[in-house]
Amino acid sequence: MRFDYHMHFEKGSYDTEWAEGFFRAAEERHLDEVGFSDHSHTFPEFKDLYYKDLILDDSFIGQFQKKWLKKNKFKYTLDEYFAFMDKLRARHPGTKTGIEVCNFSDQEAVGKILDKYPFDYRIGSIHFIKGWAYDSEEIESVWHTVDLDDVYSWYADEAIRLIESGNYDVLGHPFNIRVYVHIPEFDATPYIKKVIAAMKRCGTIVDVNTGTLYRYPIKEISPYYKFMRLAAEAHLPIMTSSDAHRPEDCGRENEQAIAYARMYGYKECVHFTGSRKWEMVPLG
Repeated sequence: MRFDYHMHFEKGSYDTEWAEGFFRAAEERHLDEVGFSDHSHTFPEFKDLYYKDLILDDSFIGQFQKKWLKKNKFKYTLDEYFAFMDKLRARHPGTKTGIEVCNFSDQEAVGKILDKYPFDYRIGSIHFIKGWAYDSEEIESVWHTVDLDDVYSWYADEAIRLIESGNYDVLGHPFNIRVYVHIPEFDATPYIKKVIAAMKRCGTIVDVNTGTLYRYPIKEISPYYKFMRLAAEAHLPIMTSSDAHRPEDCGRENEQAIAYARMYGYKECVHFTGSRKWEMVPLG
């Protein structure tokens, strides 16, 4: 079976006719089911957590991130999101309601927000390290000022903290710190193994995400090959996703994601059945 469980409405609005484009693309790409996972920065319930954790001083990073937080953010409540998803589900039964949440330092506060709502699944993703939104093109030059070994260490620590919080079912686009083609000369395997061990302990799903293939200079599926090999050896479950921010990208490169997973021996993928429960079904 074929799914896309990682998509966002942020390039548009909560308008059913605009959202229909996702379903048209899903049909054209022969997907069996889709789910949406709007970013936590869509919702004012998470606003204070961003202002607590991001660098927002007068530095180069801070100036950009202050502007970023004021552009198209915090525009719908979680209640409005669920009401909109109910409208979509009336047209397209089986559509799942998820969320993608950033790696906030206060995961206890995050849990209190999330537990009030009946999500079908929750994705936890590393989007900033030490308060720096490292995947933002506008501040990509900051990569030249950091030690890559430190970045991998910091990323692994953040991922483990997310995984062990119990707030999430999926680790979003694992080790996408390669997005701007900063490839380590050292062996990153120890960092990857630490994250995979935490995922194994906690039953966390791997997001096989094509967004880094078509949206970033690295042009590869996340997680990259070293992670996938070790994930397969650990028998971690996987889901496939496009990380679509536009309707036409729903299911984009899904066939390639399936082929990629099969290279590492995967024959099954996750199908979410509701209320943070899932089953394994044939891949593709």
